[in-house]
Amino acid sequence: MKKTPLILAASFFLGMIFSSEPSAEERSANEPAIESESAVLIDADSGQILYSKKSDAEMYPASVTKMATAIYAIENGNLDDIVTVSENARNADGTRVYLEAGEQVQLKKLIQGLMINSGNDAGIAIAEHISGNVESFSKEMNEFLEEKVGLEDTHFTNPHGLFDPNHVTTAEDLATLTQYASQNETFREIFSTAELKWDGETWDTTLHNHHKLLQATPYEGMVGGKNGYVSQSGFTLSTLAERENIRLIAVTLNAKTDRMSYKDTVKLLDYGFANFTSEFVASGTYYKDQEGQEFTLDEPLYYARKTHETISADVDTNGNLTIDGEDGRELAKHPLDPVKAEKNKLVKSAVADVEPVFGKSVLHDHLKFIVMISFAVALLLVGYFFRQVRRS
Repeated sequence: MKKTPLILAASFFLGMIFSSEPSAEERSANEPAIESESAVLIDADSGQILYSKKSDAEMYPASVTKMATAIYAIENGNLDDIVTVSENARNADGTRVYLEAGEQVQLKKLIQGLMINSGNDAGIAIAEHISGNVESFSKEMNEFLEEKVGLEDTHFTNPHGLFDPNHVTTAEDLATLTQYASQNETFREIFSTAELKWDGETWDTTLHNHHKLLQATPYEGMVGGKNGYVSQSGFTLSTLAERENIRLIAVTLNAKTDRMSYKDTVKLLDYGFANFTSEFVASGTYYKDQEGQEFTLDEPLYYARKTHETISADVDTNGNLTIDGEDGRELAKHPLDPVKAEKNKLVKSAVADVEPVFGKSVLHDHLKFIVMISFAVALLLVGYFFRQVRRS
């Protein structure tokens, strides 16, 4: 049977639709090849892991440690305090902002020197001001990291990251730390600073952030980051970037070269932006489980889905909402609040039978797909009637 041009066009159009979505195997093959020993990529809103390579392995963080020192000092110190620099801080090893013994510096300025120029002397001055000495500061900071930030595999022995065999963490913990700290406005401001004029007692200069994706080789959507290096840790990076569809945190540890650490970070961010979208279920959304019990969500529930996947939601009889990807991956889980009996009549019209209110992009994708299918079917019908008319 000879096909009309309209039928051929419709067949081609349908073929494009059904071949446009990559298979699970193809999506897996798209994962980046990371050379750093340990790495992780997370959605900055939900904390959901999008890529992992030995991300729970015990590693040495080097100066990425300074993110912990900075957020602890911001939350537990007075940024307007004037700090008197000790001889011990003045004699710090490694990268410095060249503080002098007896020099008086505002606490916020020390945190800026710590983060932007990776000043080890600033780290010691901060620790001594807040806790009296480095040992007490480290103990208090570890308690803060465990109890407030939720880190489970981190133990720091100093505020700057110079090597100590007991100074350890994981890529996952550093990503969680970055997620937590970047929610603080002061930390985020310093974390994002590309350069800062520095007027010290003996050193006047312009500090340039050592994270190259902020200034030297700018990355689209770059928000902030911290780098580190000691010979035992290799090159380390923590990076936050955001675009319209998602906010991402990438951590790479023990890269053999500086170039490798940045190359791996860009690979992770590119992968995340190309393959994932951040979504949320709105607070106040109502649900009904299979037994008719009604529940509501008390806060927005964030998760990241793959760009081409369909997601599903389920509420169990205990009121736990679970959102899964199409391959069974658990994207999010959150306990719901039961709806009180006296409120039932007010909310019945808003109850969702285990159907969440998702972000706009999910609905947009489904509507677009339906429109495309409808258009293709219409073309086929036009072609059919055209052939019938010609035969008659």
